Amino acid sequence: MARMLTLEQLKKKSEKRLNGLHPVFKLVMEKLIDRCYARGVWVLITQGLRTYAEQDALYAQGRTKPGQVVTKARGGYSNHNFRLAADFALLLRDGRTVSWDTLRDDDKDSLPDWSEVVEEAKKLGLEWGGDWRSFKDMPHLQMVFGITTAQFRAGKRPTQAQLDAVLAKINSLETEDEPMTEAEKKALEALQATAKQQSATIEELKKYNAMPEIPAWAKDACVAAKAAGIVEKTVGRSYDFYSLLTVLYRSGLVKG
Repeated sequence: MARMLTLEQLKKKSEKRLNGLHPVFKLVMEKLIDRCYARGVWVLITQGLRTYAEQDALYAQGRTKPGQVVTKARGGYSNHNFRLAADFALLLRDGRTVSWDTLRDDDKDSLPDWSEVVEEAKKLGLEWGGDWRSFKDMPHLQMVFGITTAQFRAGKRPTQAQLDAVLAKINSLETEDEPMTEAEKKALEALQATAKQQSATIEELKKYNAMPEIPAWAKDACVAAKAAGIVEKTVGRSYDFYSLLTVLYRSGLVKG
């Protein structure tokens, strides 16, 4: 029996999987649900963030564990591990049955619902796994800003300019549809401020992980440690490295 869900009821069904995503990517996925709902298509987010351990368990399926092979990526090699990928399915009109390929009797446009989802996803700047040349992942959507999983593992993240460009795209699409309400504008501004703050924090942490110069207070300790043959490289090390070396030096445990 058909059951008409409100947009809020539909989004509630994906809430838990949306909450683990990067704030900007989460907003994009929410807008995807909104835009598809306006076309009469109910999108359900079935996968969001995966930990490395969860990814490894999924990779084992069809290899060392029963089941079919569903991924070629181990932990750290999937964009799901970095909060910038999600999988979707379609919710049928009974409000319970999940499907990925369906054409309802009341569909006036004669387009499979999944193709409408992909169409809206690409308008929002999302990449679709169905476009991949090998190991096509049809329910998969991501927004990785040209960053590889190797770069993600090394700590690289989208720049503030890239995130702002996504927010601007969403804003332009919203303007095409209808003007944003004051509440929506405030929410967007708050999200931009959060993204900017997170970006600044990441940049600050990077400085501490690989300082471009040896701090003045740690220079004597570094000279002594190199002379004693304890370390080979003292330039470009972390703040914690310099702190520990200085403590050891001042305690008399490192002598050049």
